[in-house]
Amino acid sequence: MPVQIVWFKRDLRAARHAALAVAATHGPVLGLYVREPSVWCAPDASARQWGFVRESLQELRAALAALGVPLLVTTAELLPVLRQLHDNIGIGGLWAHEETGNALTFARDVAVAGWCREQGIAFRECRQYGVIRGLTGRRHRRWAGEWERFMATPLPATMAAQVAQERPSLDLPAQSLHWREPDIAGRQPGGRRAGLTALTDFLGARVPTYRRGMSSPLSAAQACSRLSPYIAWGCLSLAEVDQATCAAIDTEAALPTPLRTTGRLASLRAFRERLAWHCHFIQKLETEPSLEFRNMHSGYDGLREGEFRADVCGAWARGETGWPLVDACMKSLTATGWLNFRMRAMLMSVAAYPLWLHWREPALVLARLFTDYEPGIHFAQAQMQSGVTGINAMRVYHPTKQARDQDPDGVFIRRWLPALANVPASFLAEPWRMPRPLQQKCGVVLGRDYPEPLTDLDTALRCSKTRMAERRASLAGSAETRRVVERLASRRRADHTASRARPRDGNPAPQLNLEL
Repeated sequence: MPVQIVWFKRDLRAARHAALAVAATHGPVLGLYVREPSVWCAPDASARQWGFVRESLQELRAALAALGVPLLVTTAELLPVLRQLHDNIGIGGLWAHEETGNALTFARDVAVAGWCREQGIAFRECRQYGVIRGLTGRRHRRWAGEWERFMATPLPATMAAQVAQERPSLDLPAQSLHWREPDIAGRQPGGRRAGLTALTDFLGARVPTYRRGMSSPLSAAQACSRLSPYIAWGCLSLAEVDQATCAAIDTEAALPTPLRTTGRLASLRAFRERLAWHCHFIQKLETEPSLEFRNMHSGYDGLREGEFRADVCGAWARGETGWPLVDACMKSLTATGWLNFRMRAMLMSVAAYPLWLHWREPALVLARLFTDYEPGIHFAQAQMQSGVTGINAMRVYHPTKQARDQDPDGVFIRRWLPALANVPASFLAEPWRMPRPLQQKCGVVLGRDYPEPLTDLDTALRCSKTRMAERRASLAGSAETRRVVERLASRRRADHTASRARPRDGNPAPQLNLEL
């Protein structure tokens, strides 16, 4: 009897899995995960991401085995694997979730669909997020209403499957993968159990501090949900996270005011807004895949590209800009694979404005560092922080102001930049202002123990903002601006209720990768 293949991609769970649930009703099921060298050796992939996926696959294999479903994991390109499976056991149907990934995965999905048509194999994809495939603009569809309906759809039940009679083996050339950096010990662990633990802990205990604690790198590690990698790699479905959040909102809203936990209801509603913005940004890449490579607004083409400096980008990527909060954030991100949204936005803003780097290469650097990298969010957000979307206000983060606002005592900076441990708090955000005798007394001579700033910060910011403002003014009201608004801008209207608060009109708060 032909086997139903459930092809796992960024949906590494057995529970709440639409493709698996439906495939199990059509015959014996085989799970398949293919670690494709073309995808995993791309410039946006990293060992830390694979480490998270590997741990998730180990747990997924056990969960599928309990349902009677074997999981085949192999390293190869996908089409040769499918061909061998079809020759060996016969593929009755191929099932997967829709993925809004990078150009490589898009081309692969097109090739798979074409091969399935040639072989007469039904290839069915189920929705993973509240993203609408084939949508060309926001004006003609009530996107928010569609998102709400999808999130409220009953979650698919986990069900046992028929056992495949044959356990296939593959005869494919051995392939190894090589990354620029090794996996890291400080990242979050992969797997559904860890995701469920984070969800329960956040909604049950940590959520009251969410709104007030998410901006500072000191408090964000506890205040934020830390669910982003589990959503990005599909250990949790977004719908189950949303439904759990709505249930928590309803429970809190039903309490008499004296019994409510301070800040809890507002934080729950704020968190749910970000779940919607998650899909809103992925929809941009779904609608316009070129965002991975080209400016969202073509009027900004050529603004920075011709002045790109690889040495400056390298110093920024290593955390050697001479601006302490920037460097501390980069060191922290490199070591842990995570950073809160405001600091992510600041890193991209610093690359774009005082360093005047075109967004593409810095975006790839950050993609490799983020364990929770989500292509559908990442590139649109990188462009937004660089000011080239044509539909968002220009946001420029001043790193010394951010240091004083978000790390006033220098706790975070000292933790990640031990060379600055003895610098007085009054100079910690701007150590280049220290007199030379004080530098020597503190044991941190600039240019020897800690870098001199790459450029004069205030001068570079003034110059970059002037150049950007001039370009923006020249494009105001242009046909290209209208095109971007029509295809990619939000069309949400405020529609708040006591239990299910929806995002407000306008642009979202500046954030990169929408760390949840």
